Amino acid sequence: MASAAYNAEGGLEAGLIKPSSVGRGLSKEMRHGHGRTAHNMSSSSLRKKSDLTLVSKVRWEILRNVLANLQEIFLGTKLFVLFPAVPVAIVAQTYGFGRAWVFTLSLLGLTPLAERVSFLTEQIAFYTGPTVGGLLNATCGNATELIIALFALYEDKIDVVKFSLIGSILSNLLLVLGTSLFCGGIRNIRKEQTFDRKQTDVNTSLLILGALCHILPLMFRYAVSSGEHNASSSPTLTLSRVCSIVMLAAYIAYLFFQLKTHRQLFESPKEDDGTNDVVSEDEAVIGFPSALAWLVGMTVIIAVLSEYVVGTIEAASDSWGIPVSFISIILLPIVGNAAEHAGAIIFAFKNKLDITLGVSLGSATQISMFVVPLSVIVAWIMGIRMDLDFRLLETGALVVSILLTSFALQDGSSHYLKGFVLLLSYIVIGACFFVLGSPPGNGVHVNAIPASFNIVKS
Repeated sequence: MASAAYNAEGGLEAGLIKPSSVGRGLSKEMRHGHGRTAHNMSSSSLRKKSDLTLVSKVRWEILRNVLANLQEIFLGTKLFVLFPAVPVAIVAQTYGFGRAWVFTLSLLGLTPLAERVSFLTEQIAFYTGPTVGGLLNATCGNATELIIALFALYEDKIDVVKFSLIGSILSNLLLVLGTSLFCGGIRNIRKEQTFDRKQTDVNTSLLILGALCHILPLMFRYAVSSGEHNASSSPTLTLSRVCSIVMLAAYIAYLFFQLKTHRQLFESPKEDDGTNDVVSEDEAVIGFPSALAWLVGMTVIIAVLSEYVVGTIEAASDSWGIPVSFISIILLPIVGNAAEHAGAIIFAFKNKLDITLGVSLGSATQISMFVVPLSVIVAWIMGIRMDLDFRLLETGALVVSILLTSFALQDGSSHYLKGFVLLLSYIVIGACFFVLGSPPGNGVHVNAIPASFNIVKS
């Protein structure tokens, strides 16, 4: 497999292509790190430079390339300590270990894999250009959530799909953004933290459109409250599918806006503060065939671990005494997006809120306007009755979270109190779903509420 390695003179090869030949095929902006999106910058904050000195001493070129490739993939991230969880999870599933352990190990294994997918899409962008790279990032940026949703649909666990997707949006808007603004405000308490509102306004408007598409099926169900609203001929289901098509059309327009007509609004500034926190990649370190092969392989592994997560989530719920709704809405998004979340907080510490907002709002927009409607369309194709009616409590939490975020960002400046309010809102919502438990229906059993809460479920 082609890889990045040092040649006999100590020079770096990108696969079997030297950097000079790579650079001639790239625009000046791409060669010098400009045009990188917030997602790219956030993921790079968790990368570390690979020291290929020992690898360069290997005599056989093929072996040298393979070793350099493996080192770049598995040791080029600060999350490399979590990689052993991947084979351990597979072994635990194969030999029938405790299903709660399989669930935990699979979640831990998904964390570095999600970061590596972001790294590989950025490597491919060096060869394909920023537009194709942006499209890859737009589809693979939340690959973990999408794959988990698809497997949950296949298992007919519609509630798990809805919970996990709502949880991803809430996590990005309240937890990630709240933690970033709070930590960044404390760290830069004597500095004014400002950001460009143009990108923020675009994302919040799309999020409000997504919220509208969730509210309409909910209100429509109450307006035509006769009959079973989950029936295949239900007008609520028909409305949900129409809204999903509209949301996908809006997301396609958003991509055209982001990658073509108004690209400058979404480009992140070059990291120039002289710190070693971020790996600045001005050229590809892995060859195109190798990056593509690794991307496919990582996606397959993510699919395997996602299947384990979906298959063991109820067993983990029973073992821990925690409702499925709480695990899906709170735990899954936190672990699945840990790498991206950490990057957003790091840049908030460095008073680079444009990158932080690009990560949190961009991910929330991608989930709301792409993954959610795509799940409805895929369920339609599979003959599964999934709609956009996420029930009153979940929809209400989503709408209030979007409004809170929009109000917090309306003046183009930030301080720690705004982040603290968003964090407190997330804690209250998490407590609500912990106490409530999982509502019945759609393949998810009702979990018993912990004995410490003397509450009667409706």
